[in-house]
Amino acid sequence: MHDYLISLILGIVEGLTEFLPVSSTAHLRIVEAMLHVDLQDPFWKMYTVVIQLGAILALPVYFRRRIIDFIASFPGGPQGDRTLLNHPLSLTMAAFVVTAVPSWLLSKQIGENLESLVVMGWSLIAGGVVMWVVDVMFRQPRVQKLEEMNLGQALWIGAAQILAAVFPGTSRSMSTIAAGQVAGLSRPAALEFSFFLSMPTMVVATGYDLLKAVLGSGDASDAAPAVTMTPHLWIVLAIGFVVSFIVALGVVAWFMNWVRARGFVPFAIYRIAAGIVLLLLVARGWR
Repeated sequence: MHDYLISLILGIVEGLTEFLPVSSTAHLRIVEAMLHVDLQDPFWKMYTVVIQLGAILALPVYFRRRIIDFIASFPGGPQGDRTLLNHPLSLTMAAFVVTAVPSWLLSKQIGENLESLVVMGWSLIAGGVVMWVVDVMFRQPRVQKLEEMNLGQALWIGAAQILAAVFPGTSRSMSTIAAGQVAGLSRPAALEFSFFLSMPTMVVATGYDLLKAVLGSGDASDAAPAVTMTPHLWIVLAIGFVVSFIVALGVVAWFMNWVRARGFVPFAIYRIAAGIVLLLLVARGWR
């Protein structure tokens, strides 16, 4: 299959799954295996990181007015009832720190799990069950809007996001949304905070991975050569980046509207079914 078509397909998959609670990591890994993409190739390693950045760019574009309002109102908040400790921007950064430090310390384990389809399969199933139970049980939220959150809720959500880093297939969106609902947030508030937390988390994580891919790994035990770009590879990369951004922007808008009127159960059912199918394929020798 031509590289341009592969890039188009992977860009669509990344854009569709990055912000839905179904695990973009698992879906990309599965589709890359189906398309026989060489994941040991330095370019394709870098490619996967770059198209994630394309999808992430959709968030500040979609939430640009909210972000501007939060920056302009810092630290008192839009209603003047916030402080340095509980302003939405402060809560986002607090949750990010709680996620970032343990994830960095566990980076070696995270790297090993990224290669395991078995881990992804079980994580899809477990995450689906958790999401289903939480969505059914926690239907009396105390917090309706992101602006009403407190520091304890933000720290709890940040801690829950560590699961998504350690166990690919868990889904960053799933873990933060479910944790938010357990902490008393409404579905829209939990989803919006999940999106806001994704911005610093994914920019730092993908930026770090991109530097390693471009410059080469400094770890002798895991040596990876730097990527030598050609005009052909630049085009392949650009296709995936642009497509993932456009698709992700549409998905974010659609998902926000969906959640305001419906729950997360359909996504939970999909996760469980996808996890079961993946484990059956692995049992048959699929890699």
